[in-house]
Amino acid sequence: MAPEVCPTRPEPTLSFTQGLIFGQLSVVLLIAAFIKFFIFGDPPSPEVTASLRATERRARTLAHKKSLLTLRTSSTRQQPPTLNKKKSNILRSGPPTSTIGSILSKTYYKVDSHQPESLDWFNVLVAQTIAQFRSDAQHDDGILTSLTKALNGSSRPDFLDEIRVSELSLGEDFPIFSNCRIIPVDEDGLSFDGGRKFDPNMAAREGARLQAQMDVDLSDMITLALETKLLLNYPRKLSAVLPVALAVTVVRFSGTLSISFIPSNPSENTPTKMTFTFLDDYRLDFSIRSLLGSRSRLQDVPKIAQLVEARLHKWFDERCVEPRFQEIELPSMWPRMKNTRGGEDAIADFERSMSKAKGAEALKGLHGDAELVGEGRSDRGQDSLRYRRRPRLDEMFNNMGTMPGSMPGVNLEVPT
Repeated sequence: MAPEVCPTRPEPTLSFTQGLIFGQLSVVLLIAAFIKFFIFGDPPSPEVTASLRATERRARTLAHKKSLLTLRTSSTRQQPPTLNKKKSNILRSGPPTSTIGSILSKTYYKVDSHQPESLDWFNVLVAQTIAQFRSDAQHDDGILTSLTKALNGSSRPDFLDEIRVSELSLGEDFPIFSNCRIIPVDEDGLSFDGGRKFDPNMAAREGARLQAQMDVDLSDMITLALETKLLLNYPRKLSAVLPVALAVTVVRFSGTLSISFIPSNPSENTPTKMTFTFLDDYRLDFSIRSLLGSRSRLQDVPKIAQLVEARLHKWFDERCVEPRFQEIELPSMWPRMKNTRGGEDAIADFERSMSKAKGAEALKGLHGDAELVGEGRSDRGQDSLRYRRRPRLDEMFNNMGTMPGSMPGVNLEVPT
């Protein structure tokens, strides 16, 4: 038999060292490409970003409206049974509850032909309120304390150190409201078809309500700057620390604000509520600055700005952009004595404050006199103690010279 011959193995074309070098270079190139195109890549222009966000919000709003219309056609709404409460016999029965048609006719407002209003008086009131809020914030650290407490709440992740507010600017300008108009909407907040003329009777049967829409425009510099540290807790706790500084500035906001009232329901014991929301055509621009590191610092990383801006837009959309809205419960509008101010009460409060001020001044004067009297008594007490000190025997003899009853010319000093 012929001896078996083992086949020869092909030798590798690259040695171990060459393969290691090639692998390290590949990793370095991938990291460099990630840093260049992902972190330091040029962000899209603000106009393109705003257009994309507006398209996304509009698609979400249309999908919500479509789902509401589908629910309306597929199922009928069942009204809950109402409790028949006994009506008062004292209160005279007046006309039926005012409907949309009666409200619009008695206020001489025509939905189809009324011109939008300017709201100049409303801008003045809002400006005074904001100016007072800024003035209070300058003399009180309440807003700073609230922000710090909210930022360092229970939802703060473990890899973040304590967040500190390093700068807070509430701006100098005021929002401008304009172009206010009244639009009827149904019970779901959807506007009626614009192709046909508005019919108040039909709207009343469909459970419509009136909604005020106004344009809002704000150009200001509202800044919030934060400082914290990123903590690396692997493989052991506090393995590395990376200082981070972030400053977010609201540059401009423009949009459409919608305000409406939800009437109370006595059968369900629900109060009157006010709702407000912004339409999906708003524009919100930020200026974001960032700083990473302590020695070798990275300043204004574009990707960090994009992530922070996207997070802020998401936070705003999830709270007060249609179809979501904010609901505020309104107090009772009936006059109450505990809410009354002015008149004789104002005079009494003024006199009470003046008496308190005079009492404080008088008490301060008494304290001053008491201090002066106490100082005088302490000085006299010290002098009396000094003069009342019992003199020594030699001082008495030196001052007196001779003892009483001694003969003149006789020296009583004992020779030593």
